[in-house]
Amino acid sequence: MNKQELIDLVSENADASRADVAKVLDTMLHTIKNTVAEGDTVNLTGFGSFTMGERAARTGRNPQTGEPIEIAASKAVKFSAGKAFKDFVNAR
Repeated sequence: MNKQELIDLVSENADASRADVAKVLDTMLHTIKNTVAEGDTVNLTGFGSFTMGERAARTGRNPQTGEPIEIAASKAVKFSAGKAFKDFVNAR
């Protein structure tokens, strides 16, 4: 399912306009991105949580040549599914 399909489905189920659903979804995603980028956690009880993690610098290998390369440290976004979400998926 892509973003537009999600908007269409939520719009049908919530009896709301596509434009309103799109605006709410865009605002929600923007808020989650900004909050996680600032180092805070977004916890949606029953669904899951979004957090920021750190990846240390490390040495990797070029898969074509086998030559070692340095991979810089970076930040990563982590999502942990909540128990209710996991239970729902496993029950289906």
